Amino acid sequence: MTNLFGEPPATYLPEDPGAAELAAGDSPQTVATLHPDSALAWVTLAEQALVEGKDLEGYAFVRTGYHRSLDLLRRNGWKGHGPLPWEHEPNRPFLRSLAALADASERLGDEGEAHRCREFLHESSPEAYAALVTQRS
Repeated sequence: MTNLFGEPPATYLPEDPGAAELAAGDSPQTVATLHPDSALAWVTLAEQALVEGKDLEGYAFVRTGYHRSLDLLRRNGWKGHGPLPWEHEPNRPFLRSLAALADASERLGDEGEAHRCREFLHESSPEAYAALVTQRS
């Protein structure tokens, strides 16, 4: 059956408040302290913690970034679904958060949450899913 109302328009987030500092080489810890609303800082902290095998810390960091991203999405007109283009750089912290949350959840034994996050990622951006999940497989 076809959805006669179509898909909602794509959401394009504004530049992350910590992006410039991170690009300049500031530590994600410093950036998260200066800009607690920087989803990019939180997902960077999460990814680093997960690489280091600090699964609980990675989960906590990415959960923070994920919720900061959801707040930002809602403030920018997102209604809980619809495309979030991977090619738009400011959307990437949220999409990376979904992938990292899936990984962290899986490491902590929460397979249901891992599955939901990967499905959410795929529905939001098949390109992000291909870049962040498929390439790891």
